[in-house]
Amino acid sequence: MQEDRSVGPNALPVKLHVNGQDHTVTIEPRYTLAETLRDNLGLTGTKVVCDRGSCSACTIWMDGIPTLACMTLAIDSVGRKITTIEGLSQGDRMHPVQAAFVKHDAMQCGFCTPGMVMSCAPCWSEIIDPHWPMSNML
Repeated sequence: MQEDRSVGPNALPVKLHVNGQDHTVTIEPRYTLAETLRDNLGLTGTKVVCDRGSCSACTIWMDGIPTLACMTLAIDSVGRKITTIEGLSQGDRMHPVQAAFVKHDAMQCGFCTPGMVMSCAPCWSEIIDPHWPMSNML
């Protein structure tokens, strides 16, 4: 019989795979993925608005699936492929959904835009352009 290993409340080092790179951060087990991305990794494109999973502004991809980062503990993200809005483009080439938001001035104030793009982009990658480099993550 294998024992469950309890953690906390003290901070511990964890390795997260974000935007194609491994990052080791020291976090308390209670930290959400949104907090960790913003506060520990400086990836501020992931926004925290409602902080209860109802607005989708914090949407990231976990193993290619849109996921609410404010409702996901960072410690539960270990071993998963995390993609944020900062990792969506391919170098200088914006994802087609990013480009469409820019072209059609769909930003409004811009605060929730990263979450909107991260929520819409999988549809493009899977349905419209299955050859987009990120589509193999879905």
